[in-house]
Formats: sequence, C-alpha cells, structure tokens
Amino acid sequence: MKVEKIMVIGAGQMGSGIAQVCAQAGYTVYLNDLKPEFVERGLSVIGKNLSRHVDKGRMTEEQKQEVLNKITPSSDLQDARTVDLVIEAAVENMDIKTKIFAQLDEIAPAHAILASNTSSLPITEIAAATKRPEQVIGMHFMNPVPVMKLVEIIRGLATADEVYQVIEDMTKTLSKVPVEVNDFPGFVANRILMPMINEAIYTLYEGVATKEAIDDVMKLGMNHPMGPLTLADFIGLDTCLYIMETLHEGFGDTKYRPCPLLRKYVKAGWLGKKSGRGFYTYE
Repeated sequence: MKVEKIMVIGAGQMGSGIAQVCAQAGYTVYLNDLKPEFVERGLSVIGKNLSRHVDKGRMTEEQKQEVLNKITPSSDLQDARTVDLVIEAAVENMDIKTKIFAQLDEIAPAHAILASNTSSLPITEIAAATKRPEQVIGMHFMNPVPVMKLVEIIRGLATADEVYQVIEDMTKTLSKVPVEVNDFPGFVANRILMPMINEAIYTLYEGVATKEAIDDVMKLGMNHPMGPLTLADFIGLDTCLYIMETLHEGFGDTKYRPCPLLRKYVKAGWLGKKSGRGFYTYE
C-alpha cells in the first residue's frame, strides 16, 4: 500500500509538527481540529517554523510556500474519506481517542491505516473501538516534532505485519528513525522519562534541593540538554500527571504514584509553559 494522503487530527503542538514534517516530505495533508481557529493557530506555528528555515538559508521562500500549499485546513472528520493514513494527535485521554477512532472507522476508506500519536495509552484498547484493529498502530513522535528524530512505533495485539511495514517505511521518508516497541503502558520513552520527572518533583517536594539545583544536577552531571523540571513545564504538567496515572493504573506499582506536588500544581492550573506558570514562570 502506498501512502499519499494523510489526515492529522489535532492542530496543537504535536499535530502541527506532524503535519509540517509530512508536508515537507511531500505528502498531501489535511490538518484537522474541532474549530477552524485551532487549525489556523496550528498553521501559523508551521509558517513561523518554516520562516526560520528560510532565514537560516535551509529553504527558499518558494519551497516554504510549496510546503504550506500541501496542507489543507479541516474542521470536519468527513475529510478523512479519501486519505490513506490518519495520525491522531488529540489530547491524551482514552475516552476522546476511542470516540475519534470509532468515527474514523466509519469514515476512512477500507484500506486506510489509523495511527495514534498517544504517548502512553494502550494501542490495543484504542484499536478495539474499530472494526479494523489490524490496521491500527501507534506512532509516538517526540516533541518538538520537526527537530526530534525518534518515532516509537507500537503494535497493538492485532496490528498486521504489513501495516507495521508500511508505517515503518513511511516514517523513514520523514527523515525520522522508527523504533519498534511493544504495547505496554508508557511504551519505552515515557516509562523511563516520566518516573524520572516524577522523582525530580519528589526531590523538590521533600526539600532536598531547589528547582534550579535539581535541573543543574541533571544538566551538568548527566549531560541532559534541559533539567527534568524545565522539561516537565515544556511537556505540560497535566500531561505528565496523566501519563503517571496511566503507568500507576497499568502496572499497579507504587513506584509510579504521582507526586502530590504535581497534583497540586495541576489543580492550581499551573500547567507549565502553556499556562505561563509551572515550576518556573513564563512571560
């Protein structure tokens, strides 16, 4: 099967990044969200990203326009009628994702592959909302999508080998590195990363060190590009909490218990960079 037309659902940070890299690789893309203004916001982010490439001499103004012309704004799921692949990048919530997949199953052509960019939720459960579980797969891109090379590719229990192969090959055309991962909560990336972030929050909560000191230790001592608390703010504290809850529920192990300070910040609306305040304050 050849992938030519793609719908990306969700025009936020992840979805707009996925739409950008797909368009840059020459695919025809529908960028879909609930409201036209959400899609416009996503397209504006893509435009700014591409303008930076132009400023740095990595692409011409004409090439930038070619990429933008590949992306069609959409606020109607019916636009999935003609696509070969759907990549869902909606919020990290099982009820929302299964509802979207059940709708897509009715709309998308019989040959279409339905992929989720979930960072922690079981692909097998998402696939069960459809009548084509063999054509459902996980494609977990890393943030920021245009920069990060990795895509975790997750097989559900029913995912067909040929579907996996199509997605692995397609991922390589995006200049990304596909890594096959089995369907367990958090996969590999977040099963390792989120408990580390959670432990960093516990270290702050228990008064072991200041937030700056914790981040400095991990940057200067472990050569991490950014400290865990800064990274948590960048990801979104609500997302971190949801993934920790998914791990805690999925494994039933107390080592995945979310730190009370993380819960407190989320309840206060301190979600990190996107809300202007998390562990740090943002203008």
